[in-house]
Amino acid sequence: MGAVSILHTVFGIFGDATGLFLFLAPTITFRRILKNKSTEQFSGIPYPMTLLNCLLSAWYGLPFISKNNTLVTVINGTGAVIESIYVLIFILHAPKKEKAKVLGLVTFVLAAFSSVALVSVFALHGKTRRYFCGFAAAIFSVIMYGSPLSIMMTVIRTKSVEYMPFFLSLFVFLCGTSWFVFGLLGNDPFVYVCNGFGSVLGALQLILYAIYRKNKGGQKDDKPAANEGGGSAMEMGFVNGKEKATAEQPQQDNNGV
Repeated sequence: MGAVSILHTVFGIFGDATGLFLFLAPTITFRRILKNKSTEQFSGIPYPMTLLNCLLSAWYGLPFISKNNTLVTVINGTGAVIESIYVLIFILHAPKKEKAKVLGLVTFVLAAFSSVALVSVFALHGKTRRYFCGFAAAIFSVIMYGSPLSIMMTVIRTKSVEYMPFFLSLFVFLCGTSWFVFGLLGNDPFVYVCNGFGSVLGALQLILYAIYRKNKGGQKDDKPAANEGGGSAMEMGFVNGKEKATAEQPQQDNNGV
């Protein structure tokens, strides 16, 4: 049991490290927003939704909800702070219509998280509380991990990895795998099921990258819209609308993620 406990901690720490890289991936996007003092055609939808995932996962990891998941709370609490900063910056620089949309999503996020937290504290106890919070966190984790599916379809259709950065795919795989093993060692299905899903999707992204790595030119008419890929679309540097890409275009904000 001593060795299992040590491995459990090691994989949790590694998961925290790779998770941090994922949360910091959009900094290139926000550097551009701050520089131009405009959100241009960027979509603000992914950030409130990622914030909700972080809040629910951080809540689930608290000791009175589930045992031995403090590292889950650490990284997701950190992620919640980072995503809150992204949301605030976006709101400050977004046009009225997009600002109203993001503010509406933020209201939904706060209401959903508050509802889960209040119900779990005042209406539920023991295993029922853990199951309730675990299901809520797992659902949004699967949604977050599943968002690159449309991007993967675009890669297959265009036979180009222009819009699927290698390092982001790598850290999706590493993060998902780390938390999958962490969940297995801790015998926590709410951690290992959704992260196992993320690990598989990350591996598929890397396989696609290996197949199409020599083609990074892409067909410009096949650019996916930002909302098409959910949260991942924004993390990978897509913009909302028709004509502009962010971090992956060479003329501005070149980035390995």
